[in-house]
Amino acid sequence: MSLVRQPDEAKSVTAAEWTVDDADADFAHGYVDVDEWREAPVRHRYIDGGFTGTETRFSYYFPESDRYEGRFFQHVTPVPQSENLAPTDTSGYNKISFSVGSGAYFVETNGGGPDAANPMSGNDPSIGAYRASAAAARFSRAVAQQIYGREHRPYGYLYGGSGGAYRTIGSSESTEGVWDGFAPYVPGSPMSIPNVFSVRMHAQRVLRDAFPRIVDAYDVGGDPESLQLTDEERAALDEVTRMGFPPRSWFGWKTMGMHAFSVLYPGVMAADPTYAEDFWTADGYLGADAVSSVHRDRVRLQTSIVELITDAGTEGPQLNAGGVDESFLNANGRANVPSAVRLAEAPEGWILGAQLIVRSGTAAGAVIRLSSVDGDLGRIEPGQDEQVTALAIGDEVTVDNSSFLAAQTYHRHQVPSSEYTVWDQFRATDGSPVPPQRPFLLGPSFTQSAAGTLPTGKTSGKMIVVACLLDREAFPWQADWYRSRVTEHLGDEIDDRFRIWYVDNALHGDDGPQEFPDRTVAYVGALEAALRQLATWVEDGVEPVPSSSYEVVDGQVVIPEGAAARGGVQPVASLTVNGAPSTSVRAGEPVTVELSAEAPRPGVIVEVRPDFAATGLLGEPAVIAPGSTVSLHDEQVFADEGTYFLSARVTAQAEGDAASPHARVENVVRARVTVAA
Repeated sequence: MSLVRQPDEAKSVTAAEWTVDDADADFAHGYVDVDEWREAPVRHRYIDGGFTGTETRFSYYFPESDRYEGRFFQHVTPVPQSENLAPTDTSGYNKISFSVGSGAYFVETNGGGPDAANPMSGNDPSIGAYRASAAAARFSRAVAQQIYGREHRPYGYLYGGSGGAYRTIGSSESTEGVWDGFAPYVPGSPMSIPNVFSVRMHAQRVLRDAFPRIVDAYDVGGDPESLQLTDEERAALDEVTRMGFPPRSWFGWKTMGMHAFSVLYPGVMAADPTYAEDFWTADGYLGADAVSSVHRDRVRLQTSIVELITDAGTEGPQLNAGGVDESFLNANGRANVPSAVRLAEAPEGWILGAQLIVRSGTAAGAVIRLSSVDGDLGRIEPGQDEQVTALAIGDEVTVDNSSFLAAQTYHRHQVPSSEYTVWDQFRATDGSPVPPQRPFLLGPSFTQSAAGTLPTGKTSGKMIVVACLLDREAFPWQADWYRSRVTEHLGDEIDDRFRIWYVDNALHGDDGPQEFPDRTVAYVGALEAALRQLATWVEDGVEPVPSSSYEVVDGQVVIPEGAAARGGVQPVASLTVNGAPSTSVRAGEPVTVELSAEAPRPGVIVEVRPDFAATGLLGEPAVIAPGSTVSLHDEQVFADEGTYFLSARVTAQAEGDAASPHARVENVVRARVTVAA
C-alpha cells in the first residue's frame, strides 16, 4: 500500500488525496470526509470515509497518541449495517471505550452498503462477507501512520457474533495478512439456519402447557427424571434437547418468541416452494399425520381489516450498536406506517408466526408477516413498508399459519453428513435418513451468503472463540463443531493458534440488560478478555488462558465443576442453603446461606451482588476484598410457605486488575429453599 498526501503540511486527513495500491482493485481509492475530535464516550479522533465508486463506508476512532499501542480492534455485525453504531452504545461495554482503554483504535464499516447482504441485489456476496471489512482494515493502517506520524504496521483483530461470527470466520479463512487475530463469538455452524429455529419453534408449540414444570425440573434442586409429560410432549422435549437446545434455558419460554425465524421461514418457503404442500399431504411429514396436534393448531381465518393502527412516535425497533439479537430486524423507514391491523374477527388457536394474506384491494397478493396476534389485533413485523402502506380498511385478508407450522419441522428433512451428530436421532442404523429429505440442504447456502465461503477450519492468524452454554439461537455444540474443523487443519498444533471458551449462564445476546438477572449474565466481559489476550498472544507470545474443558454428550455441552478444572476465564461460584444447593424448612426457621467463588488465574473476584432474600433482583454489591477466592455467609428467614430461589452474581477481572472496568467476567449461581407451613 502506498500513500500520496497533498498538501504535505495539512493537519486534517480530509485534506489528503489517498492513492492506495490495495490488494482489492474495487477498493483502490479511499477518502476521508470527516476528521474531528470527540469527547464521548472517551476522548478520541473520529475519522469517517469510504471508497470511491463503492457503497462502502467506514469509521475509525483513534485514541490520543499517548494511549496508542499500535493495534486496532474491528467489529463486524451479523449483517451489514451502519458504520456509526459504536457511539450509540450506552451500555458498560462501549467498543470505543474498550478499544481506547486497550491501547487500540476501533474500526467499523457498513459492510459494503445496504444491499451487500441482499442476495437479490446482484452484488458479489464476498463484499459484505469480508472484502469491505478487509479494505477498511488495510486503509486504516495508512490513516494511522499519518495520524501518529510514524511508519508502522498496526496489529489488527477482527471479531463478531452470530452472523458476525460467520463473517469473522469467513474473513479468517479467506484473507492473509489483513488481520492478525480473530474472536468469533456465539457462532453457528453451516447447518444452523433454519434448523436451530425450526426445532425450537416446534418445541415451543408442543410444550407450551408443560413449560412451568420443565423449568422447575431443570432449575437448581429440580429433578428432570420426575417430569410428567404426554408422549408427544416427551418426544418434542427429547428432540429439541438432542438437537442441542440447552434445557436449562427454557426459563425464558414466555418471552423468547420467534427471534430471527420470523424473517427466515418465508425464505425457506421461497427456496423450497413445494415443501408446504408436501408437509400437509405426503407420508413421512408431520402434517400428514392425522392425529398430530399440528392440525389442532392450524389457523386459516378469512376476515377483513376494520382499522389500521399507527403507533405515534414509533418507527420500528431501534438497533443497538449492531447487537446479535437485533441485527436481523429492519426498522420501518417511513413515518406513519401502520404497525398493526384490527380484524373483523379474532382468530382462535396458537397463532404465533401467522401471515396476513391480502385477498383484495391495492395490496392484493401481498403476504405480510405478523409478529403477534392478540385477540383481533395483528401486530406487523417491521421492515415491510411497501406492502403495509398499500393496505386499506375493508381489505379482505386471511390469517394463515400453515407455512409457519410446516417450517417448524423442516430440520427433520435436512439431515446432513455424519459429522453433525445431533441429527443421528433421524438416521437409521445404516446412517441413512428416516424422514423424507428435501432436494438440497438450505443451511450451507445461508452460511455462504453471510461468510462468503463455508468454514473449513483453515484459519489465518490466531483465534479465540467465545460461546455460551444457554444459547438458544446458536446451540453450544456448534462452537465445538468448528473446533473439530480447526483440529483437522492444525492437528496437534491447535493449541498454538486456537482457544475456545464456554461461558455458563449466558444467552445469545450481547447487549441490553438481563431480562432475568438472577439467572443469566452478560458474556461481553469474556469477549473483552479474549480480545486482550489475543493481542498479547500475537504481539508478545504470551499464552492465553487454556480452552474450556468440556465434552459434548448427546447434543449437550457439559463442563466440570471448579474454576481450575473448567479452564476459560469465567469465575465459578457455589451457593448453598443449609449446606446443600436446595433445602426444605418450615416457615420462620433460619436458613444458613454460604457463597464461595473462585476466579481462574490470573483473575480476581472484584464484585459480588447477592440476592439472598430471593427477590429476583440483585442487591447492592457486598463489601469484599478482591482476591482469587471470596466467601460470604448469611442467614435468612422466610415467614411464608412457598418456593424461594436465592442467587448471587459474581464478577472477576480476568487480568487480575481490580481497578479496570474492562474484561470483567460474570457468573451467577442459584439455590432453592422450599418452605412449608
